[in-house]
Amino acid sequence: MVKEAVDDSEVCCPPRLVLDRIGDKWSVLIVLNLSDGPKRFSELRELLHHVTPKVLTYTLRGMERDGLLTRTVFAEVPPRVEYELTPLGHSLRPVVEPITTWAKEHVDEILSLRKAHDTRPADEFAG
Repeated sequence: MVKEAVDDSEVCCPPRLVLDRIGDKWSVLIVLNLSDGPKRFSELRELLHHVTPKVLTYTLRGMERDGLLTRTVFAEVPPRVEYELTPLGHSLRPVVEPITTWAKEHVDEILSLRKAHDTRPADEFAG
């Protein structure tokens, strides 16, 4: 039973609830970066380069809520917090690694095609 649906399209398509999580901008990269072991917030932020602290926090909380990772707080001064994939989070690895490989193999081609598309005359888009 779907209880978290926000709109009718999610009730009609329950997988969308999960696809929205793993299809967001940062979750796949977080899975890949945590696949070799736990990381601190600052380590993840450094690895992800362009993510803001607010967005990283939001994404990590969502992934924790969805059971993809755990957040462990160590009673130290200053407090240390680590994020680690759960078994469910690790089960995403064999799914996202081929997509990441494909993206790496085709990024230059896609960027070239984007550039060609963006430089076409406007009248090519009419009609």
